[in-house]
Order: sequence, then structure tokens, then C-alpha cells
Amino acid sequence: MTETVTRDRARGVEILTLDSPGTRNALSAALVGELDDALADCGEDPGVRAVLLTHTGNTFCAGADLRDPPDPQALVALLRRIVALRKPVVARVTGHVRAGGLGLLAACDIAAASAAATFAFTEVRIGVAPAVISLTVTARADPRALARYYLTGERLDAAEAARIGLLTIAADDVDQALAPVLDGLRRSAPQGLAETKGLLTARVLEAFDRDAADLIALSARLFASPHAREGMTAFLERRDPAWVL
Repeated sequence: MTETVTRDRARGVEILTLDSPGTRNALSAALVGELDDALADCGEDPGVRAVLLTHTGNTFCAGADLRDPPDPQALVALLRRIVALRKPVVARVTGHVRAGGLGLLAACDIAAASAAATFAFTEVRIGVAPAVISLTVTARADPRALARYYLTGERLDAAEAARIGLLTIAADDVDQALAPVLDGLRRSAPQGLAETKGLLTARVLEAFDRDAADLIALSARLFASPHAREGMTAFLERRDPAWVL
């Protein structure tokens, strides 16, 4: 079986690379499971100070894999794993991020992207809603901006994503921009990092406990609807869905 997530380590930073370029690193059942397992290992490994989540190819994550979608509960568990992990998780993005990939990005504590990156909440265009990923996205982004981009599916560049809170850093050279961030994490005490992250994520975890079940049910209902079937079929056939005016 081909790995969809590869691992490396550099001075205490575990590098987890989404490595399924053939699917544009879409959130398949396999990728979600492998990434969740890798993060669980990082949580148990005292040699890991922080996690850097990055990607191969020109897409960080294209959202849910429509041919091999993950169980919504598994996706929620993955997002919660990132938020609850007692070690910082940093996203390094040099490509495109769509739909569910933005939930992954927002779950990370720090997110940096290059000027080549683009972002879009495309769920509405296939007849569904960004239900599950709202658990992490709404904690990060400006509500007025989200109303626009959730409802229209418009594409954002890195500067706009940083302006509305989806990114921490937008830079021409993402590795240069992340160098002082990773250096700061390496200089920080593990206990200090763990307890500080706990302070930062407490309200997000409360939202998971309160809202996750309802959002999973909403997601399942929408994906089973005639609108979603038409939207996903149109996407796979590279045509406009029936409702486009």
C-alpha cells in the first residue's frame, strides 16, 4: 500500500508531508487515517518538540476526496487531534488549499504560505456546506469575511487569507519566514509549549464537544442529497452543475 503521509525529523521538529500528488493530497480515508496515526505518534514521542505539516506537489490539500471520502467522524477526529495535541503544529503551504483542506490548515496553531498559494471554500459550489471544518475555521477567521467566502466560493490569495486570519504568515519565501518561528519553538520548554497551547485551544475544544455531532449529521445529510450528487458529478465531469445561471 502506498503511503500518503511521509515523515522526517529536523532538530526536534517532526515533518509530516502530505504525499498523494495524484489526488492533489485530497482527504481520502487513507490519508486521514495515516495523518491521524502520525500525529498520535508525535504526541507520544518525547523527541518531538513540534510538528511541521507540509505537502508535495502544487496543492496542499484539495479537500475531501470525492472518490474515496473519509468518514466525517474520522475527519472530525483528525481535526481534534491537531487542536488537542500538546505540541505546536505548524502548516507550511506552497500551493493551493480548498474546502476541507482549509479545516486542516485552520486546525494548525501557526500557518504560513507562499505567495503562490490560493484558497477557496468550494463546498457551496457542489451543493454542500463547510460544516465539519467550521469547528476550526470559525475560530480563526473574521466572521464578515467568512460570510463572503463561504457563500461565494471565491478564490483568495495568500495576502487576503492572512488579512482575514486563515494564515499567520504570507511571504514570498515561506521557509525564510518560518525559520524564526521554528527556532522559537525549539528554544521553548516542552511544558511551556504544552500548557500554552492548552490555553489557546480550550474554547475550540469546547466547540468540538458541543457541536461536532450536529455538524457530522449535517454533513452526512448534505452529501447524501440530490444537490450534492449533481454537484459532485458535475465536478468530476468537469462541467457546470445544473443550477448555474
